[in-house]
Amino acid sequence: MQCPVCKDVQLVMSERQGIEIDYCPQCRGVWLDRGELDKIIERSAQEVARMAPQSAPYQPGTAHGHKPYRKKSFWEELFD
Repeated sequence: MQCPVCKDVQLVMSERQGIEIDYCPQCRGVWLDRGELDKIIERSAQEVARMAPQSAPYQPGTAHGHKPYRKKSFWEELFD
């Protein structure tokens, strides 16, 4: 499929966490098929719900009791 913006560039298909996305390597536009945005939103909501009840206990050597390591979000993993 051709990029709707660039017209002469072929879209590249990539699978991220079971969701197929089409993107343009030139303009970096992302196009989703029917239902794929719903899957992304659903998985994002599940991750937020999974992470919400956790509260990090204070650890010496960290700022304000936060862990020094930050886990990548679903969105970062999807579009890296």
